[in-house]
This record gives sequence, C-alpha cells and structure tokens, in this order.
Amino acid sequence: MTTSDAVIPATRAAHPTVLRRSVQREADGVVRMVDDDVAEETPVALEYNGIAHAVMLASPSDLDNFALGFSLSEGILEHARELYDCEVVAGCDGLTVQMRIAAGRFALLKERRRSLTGRTGCGLCGAETLAGAIRQPARVTASAAFSASRLQAGMRAMGAQQHLQQRTGATHGAAWMNAQGEIVLVREDVGRHNALDKLIGAMAARGIAPDGGAVLLTSRASYEMVQKCATVGIGFLAAISAPTALAIRLAERTGVTLVGFVREHGQVVYTAKG
Repeated sequence: MTTSDAVIPATRAAHPTVLRRSVQREADGVVRMVDDDVAEETPVALEYNGIAHAVMLASPSDLDNFALGFSLSEGILEHARELYDCEVVAGCDGLTVQMRIAAGRFALLKERRRSLTGRTGCGLCGAETLAGAIRQPARVTASAAFSASRLQAGMRAMGAQQHLQQRTGATHGAAWMNAQGEIVLVREDVGRHNALDKLIGAMAARGIAPDGGAVLLTSRASYEMVQKCATVGIGFLAAISAPTALAIRLAERTGVTLVGFVREHGQVVYTAKG
C-alpha cells in the first residue's frame, strides 16, 4: 500500500496539523483505497531564556497559547505579563518555542529546574522527586455553578467547534464556558494535557478571568488536569469521562468542583462547593 503526504492547512496553525494519506478502508466486506485526514503529532521543545526545559509531543497549532498556558499551569509564571516574548522556530526534528520571561521568574525556574520528556497522555514524565510531581496548589476562590442541562449543552456546543477532531478523530478538546453557558474558547491537541494548557494560555492572552466559568474536557479528569486548573484559579472542571481518585482528593483540597461522565442524559458530581 502506498501513502501520500499532502499537507492540509488547519485553522490558526502556523505549521500543518493534518496530513492526507491514502489508506485501505474496509466496510461491509468491501475494500477501497481512499484519502484520509490524519492528525499530525510533533515534538515541541519549550525554552526559557535560552535554556531547554521540556519536550512534549503535541499538535503543532496554537503553540503561543500552549507555551503561555504550560508556563502558568506549571507555576513557572504567575501572570501572562511575565512572558515578554514567544517565537516558534522550526528545526529538523520538530519545533522549538523560544520564550523570554521575567528575570525573577527565570531565577526561580532555575532553582527547581527539571528535565521533562513528555509524551501523549503523560504529564509527569521526568519529574525528579515525588514532591516535584505532586504539587499542591492553593485553594481556589471561584464559586461558579452550572446545572446538568447547561453542562450537557456546553459539551454539545464544544463538539461542534472541534474541527480537528471532526477531520481526524484523534484529538482531545478543552473548552471555556462562561457564566451564561456560552462556549467562548475551544482548543484541541493530540494530548489532553496540551489541549488544556492551550486553553489556559488562550484565556490568559485574552484577559479572561478564570473564576467566572467552567472548563469542559473531552477526556478523563486526571490528577494533573485538576492540578492545572487549580493552579490558575479555575474552580469548575467537567469531563466527559471519569476522574481518578487522586484527582478527586486534590479537587476536595483545592475547592474545585469536579464533574465527570457528562453525557446526554446525566453526569456524576464528585466534588462540589457548598
């Protein structure tokens, strides 16, 4: 079987996020050769003030959002204004996001510097100590609340805006739903952690306050997803799948409302304020 590598541009993507390949499709006993859209997955290196910090496998779109969101959700930066410059540079083996950050934040980063080698679905690879892996964010002050019907409607609306998923079937989505139940932002990635970081970065870049709405996820709610939300002050997290026990315990400690299995006819509330 032969393949082709036609590049298909995607929205807000400086680099191709979709490739078109010739594939053998079988259905009802019939075999056909057809063109298929496949999600790209690219090594993305994050550099701070010229020093390499992390390499993640990601969809090569919205990398400015990704870099800012990762920096905030990992506690490298406290505010978006501490990121002075961000440039994506293409290399032979992938992409490098070169960031220039405030000197004080860079000094703190060097003190706790670690080497992360991320891969899809794994956000703790390379952590040098248990304490470094299991960070304890401060308790959030957000108190947003949403009905089951509003969360279900939000999930449907998010799905309609997941254009990369519609084309490839291979990506996760993270969305911000405001207090009125409107989907304001959607970001996608082959990695669920990356999708959330892209969303957090997009919110920060647009000045969207994290205490007035909810994050919706098309994945399970792992510990790190709750950790990222709590770190930036997001107090409501709803996922289409299940949380882990560790995620539930962290949500309880940090005051994050955690809802799972948000489907067409129901949901499960694991933690809630009140």
